Amino acid sequence: MHIADYAMIALAALLGGAVNALAGGGTLITFPALTAAGISPLAASVTNTVALCPGYLGATLAQAGDLKGQGRRLWLYLPAAALGGVAGGLLLLHSGERLFAQLVPFLILLAALLLALQPRLRAWLERRAHQAGVSAAQEGWAALPLALAAVYGGYFGAGLSVIVLAALGVLVGDTLTRLNALKQAVALAVNVAAAVFFLFSARVAWSAALVMALFALLGGALGGRLAGRIAPDTLRRVVVVIGALVAVAYWLR
Repeated sequence: MHIADYAMIALAALLGGAVNALAGGGTLITFPALTAAGISPLAASVTNTVALCPGYLGATLAQAGDLKGQGRRLWLYLPAAALGGVAGGLLLLHSGERLFAQLVPFLILLAALLLALQPRLRAWLERRAHQAGVSAAQEGWAALPLALAAVYGGYFGAGLSVIVLAALGVLVGDTLTRLNALKQAVALAVNVAAAVFFLFSARVAWSAALVMALFALLGGALGGRLAGRIAPDTLRRVVVVIGALVAVAYWLR
């Protein structure tokens, strides 16, 4: 890659990190930038997963206080999430470049749709907060849909947080704040497991991953400072439109 490619990736990671901090959907910016820099779609997905791990760690640590008292859930859900993440990564590497490239427009469009549905999901979860009659046994069943969501997360990952939050909202009774913290921990487990698996795949574009990781962290910090100055819903709509346009561009290509 040339210097201009690294500059483009750095800018995309900066924007993606800020978008993730404010509204979510940063992958809809970073993944296309990697492919535009000449990295194959499959290697771009692998690199993106590895590079964004620090961001997931930061988000989880920021909400660690809301994980107190959820130890049993973490013991149930994190192993399921990690196994699903590895399974998704294995599925990705065995898909081959051609098949994955054909699926990319659909995956991006799905991620954009999930991001568009996020406000309605949060509103529904707020109405359903502190639901009655949720037993520990019922909460245990949440490990199954979380594992399935993790397979998707290891395979592509954009929009994973929306799917995880929906699964938790259906089967786990708690406040939206605590469910959101649990969602961050599950997403971290998925991405770390997939990233560790990818480390041995020879598919990671390491120079791009390191640049992305650094600027995504800076973007996350920037997004935190901009919180309250930028309307998340407006930003989310912009990212959804970008995702739809990117999907169309991949189809045409």
